[in-house]
Amino acid sequence: MLVASKQPTPIAIDQGPHARTRLCTVFSQTPANKRRSQAFCFVTSMSMQEMFQQKSEQQQATENSDVEFATTTFLPPYTTFGRKQSILILCLASFDASFSPLSSFIFFPAIDDISEGLNVSVLRVNLSIASYMIVAGLAPAILGDLTDKVGRRIVYIFMMTIYCTANIGLALQSNWSALFVLRMAQSVGSAATIALGYGVVSDIAPPSERGSFVSIMVLGPNIATAVGPIIGAALTSYLTWRWTFWFLAILSGTCLLMLAFFLPETARSIVGDGLVRVSGLQRTILSYLQSLSKSLSHEKREEHRNDPIVPNEESTGANSRSINPLDSLKLLWAKDTLLITLIFGIFYINLSALQASTSTLFISVYGVSGLQLGLIYLPSGMGYCLGAYGAGRLLDHDYRLIARKHDINVNVRAGDDLDSFPIGEARFRSIWYLISVGAVSLIGYGWAIHFQANIAVPLVLHFLIGCSTAIIFNMCGTLLVDVHPKSPSSAQAANSIVRAFLAGGSTGLVQVFIDAMGVGWTFALFGVGWREVIRANGINL
Repeated sequence: MLVASKQPTPIAIDQGPHARTRLCTVFSQTPANKRRSQAFCFVTSMSMQEMFQQKSEQQQATENSDVEFATTTFLPPYTTFGRKQSILILCLASFDASFSPLSSFIFFPAIDDISEGLNVSVLRVNLSIASYMIVAGLAPAILGDLTDKVGRRIVYIFMMTIYCTANIGLALQSNWSALFVLRMAQSVGSAATIALGYGVVSDIAPPSERGSFVSIMVLGPNIATAVGPIIGAALTSYLTWRWTFWFLAILSGTCLLMLAFFLPETARSIVGDGLVRVSGLQRTILSYLQSLSKSLSHEKREEHRNDPIVPNEESTGANSRSINPLDSLKLLWAKDTLLITLIFGIFYINLSALQASTSTLFISVYGVSGLQLGLIYLPSGMGYCLGAYGAGRLLDHDYRLIARKHDINVNVRAGDDLDSFPIGEARFRSIWYLISVGAVSLIGYGWAIHFQANIAVPLVLHFLIGCSTAIIFNMCGTLLVDVHPKSPSSAQAANSIVRAFLAGGSTGLVQVFIDAMGVGWTFALFGVGWREVIRANGINL
């Protein structure tokens, strides 16, 4: 029972609404209701006070949640390119990057026919391969730095134009000197395509998804490695060796048109996250055609709404820096870069030694010839493709696993701050398993050839070597992009220089080792020797 008479007449609370005061005043007009009105107004006052206090708390909580939601939701995205557009960009970059290995592998089956057609020795034809490899090591140093400063699109079009023109010249030439020079021009047009591809990945992929994006980009080069020898052998066997270059000219011309029409500028030094408007060669032909089809007023509205000019620090002054080919070499002075490129280079030594000796060994041991000679490269090519696909999923999985281990929240939308993230641990978490598979397979391959095992045995080992090596290459390439987010193509160019010189040495020495030690011991050396080199340089994996 409420004892209202002992309580003073309640006064309306200031923070309450005026309706409460009017309610108490009206209810207490009559004497009969006065005592009850005092009790009612007291209870009502307390109830309303609690209600407004609860409402105030709920409003404050809502405001706090709104602030938290806004902070999380409205973080600037890493890129404004949509998912479908990013996939299209990666496919174009992958298509372009495929010409780097395709130019080499399509050439190998035609060496003897080119020698006969030009009336020169096989040794002189092989010198054109040497010229190609030398330029392949040097060209990315110039073009990689160039693309980080003037943009991806201009360099892509420049390289594909040179490459297509060089292939037309190679198809028409009739002397060794022209072959030698034009092969170098061909290398200029294709050598830096993979480095540019890694640059594109850095432009549009946040670190947490970078592994998957790299796997898409390298799919083209891996397929080219698998089918290049088959295409070369088929064209040489059923047509002539000149058709290998006509084929490359037609394919590269198609790629050039696709790049010109559809590839937007992605370099963050030029377009930031993709919002900065560009002009001239940095703008796609498709965008020009779309602009011409609109009225002037509608075009202006679309430009202001969808393509604003956004000033930012990355784009401001990016073009004021001079082009310096030595910038790529300077990156090698950084310990992280040197160690990553060394790991990559060591495995590239093994791969180059394997590829350089495969045709000779299979001809002498198993008697393959013609189109069969191209087919023996298919298992390793399939391994590259599968490894590249699996590497993307593995890298993204390891990234999230290490993030959970260190209690780091992964921000897929805006990207993570890699300065405080153990990115080396994330990228190389699974590398030892792959090293073991690759080493055992390489050693087993050498002894399988030595004891002339069934041809299926070395081919299966080819597949395992290709698969494990492709994943390791993706790990190293992705980590280079992570370490150098503002100059990814220059970092890949530095990697290309180290790789080219190491590969050149292994290609020249593998036959010497085989003649002196035999096939089994040679690949045992390549399979085990790299481990001591890695440890000697203080690399803890």
